[in-house]
Amino acid sequence: MYERIVEIILFLVNELRSNKQLSEVDVSLLTQNGYTQTEISTAFSWLFERLSVGQPLIPTTDESNQSVRVLHDAEKMVISPDAYGYLLQCKQLGLLTNADIETIIERIMAAGFSVVGVPEMKSFIAGMLLDNDVPPGTNGRISLSSDDTIH
Repeated sequence: MYERIVEIILFLVNELRSNKQLSEVDVSLLTQNGYTQTEISTAFSWLFERLSVGQPLIPTTDESNQSVRVLHDAEKMVISPDAYGYLLQCKQLGLLTNADIETIIERIMAAGFSVVGVPEMKSFIAGMLLDNDVPPGTNGRISLSSDDTIH
């Protein structure tokens, strides 16, 4: 379920980058694509928690000046190009920091995977965003119950 929430977060951040407000996002597109109200509410909750503590959702620095992590040959054998591209997309959207990327790559290599594709990468990213990252000043409740909604 967390992987699907990350997909919604990516969609919402893309919408924000195109100068839309969260209130202008057409949520019906998400439900038409099979996302549940719980998943959508959880993604909005994640975004609102970061906004409430002043954490920027869109990077304010010039992305052309940021370094890009290059995989070592051993890492290239394990992490597929598509999975690495997905990881970089999350970084470019401001969801992950350089330190987050290092942590994810270290976890993948330590876990002993033979190949990591996009589904596995989504799982690692979801773990980084939703399980371990509780911004200061929030109550830490990112995952909603099946009957919770945000009003």
